[in-house]
Amino acid sequence: MMNPTTKLPSSLEQPKERIVSRKNKSFKEIIYKTFIYLLLILISLIMIFPFYWLIRSALMTQVEVFTMPVKWLPSIPQWSNFKEALTSAPFGLYFKNTIFLVVLNVFGALLSNSFIAFGFARISFKTRNFWFGFVLMTLMLPGAVMLIPQFVGWKVVGAYNTYFPLILPAFFGNAFNIFLLKQFYSTIPIEYDEAAKVEGANYLQIWYKIILPLSKPALVTIGVFTFLSVWNDFMGPLLYLNDESKWTLALGLQSFQGHYSSQWNLLMAAAVVMFAPLVILFFFAQKQIMSGANLTGGIKG
Repeated sequence: MMNPTTKLPSSLEQPKERIVSRKNKSFKEIIYKTFIYLLLILISLIMIFPFYWLIRSALMTQVEVFTMPVKWLPSIPQWSNFKEALTSAPFGLYFKNTIFLVVLNVFGALLSNSFIAFGFARISFKTRNFWFGFVLMTLMLPGAVMLIPQFVGWKVVGAYNTYFPLILPAFFGNAFNIFLLKQFYSTIPIEYDEAAKVEGANYLQIWYKIILPLSKPALVTIGVFTFLSVWNDFMGPLLYLNDESKWTLALGLQSFQGHYSSQWNLLMAAAVVMFAPLVILFFFAQKQIMSGANLTGGIKG
């Protein structure tokens, strides 16, 4: 019979030590994950709160918006605020103008940036690195520095109070978008191009039939970024559009604020209508945006 004071063999002690170690490790992981989730929830609530406050105010009366203590929910949702806000100014016209600019800018951005990035990523020529570096250098130019020269240039050619200054630049590429697509194209095996050349395809056919179909996530990402930029653009239309019939939603909302600065419920209702399409767009395109921004490329395996 074994003496109670007899020390157990090391072979029997190790499993117990491992079990205790695993339990401690599992407990620490639970604590760590709980802390991370709580932190993420807190950050999410902080980020969502302005949107909640916007929608809450849009559904209240003017008196309820400023009631103290604060009312967190409207007594009776005032859906008529949206109708009144949208009929107080020609938001339908502003919406059409904005959609017109968005569509042409997205098309121009996808066409020009994908074509330029294809040249840098898939075509080898002597000064390729120099020109690619030159393109990236333009990222260091502050946008404010270019405002006056661009305005003077467009006015000299007679494009003031037209949509040309807000559309044509999209058809000449953007340094950030070119860099994003170039990195994405570089992850697609070059053997695809070589196989296509053997079959008699030229560079234009390779770009259109091979590279573009494999680059949908990156293209969707650029399309969404361009959509957001044009939809929210205030400075461009403010500089170049003098005719009210050509105004965009951003200008219309600013003008509406000037006329209805004391009616915050109507202002909030108009703002909800303006940002709602952005939320819907991101909701449907978030998967493509995440995979495109990841820069993992079109081929996995």
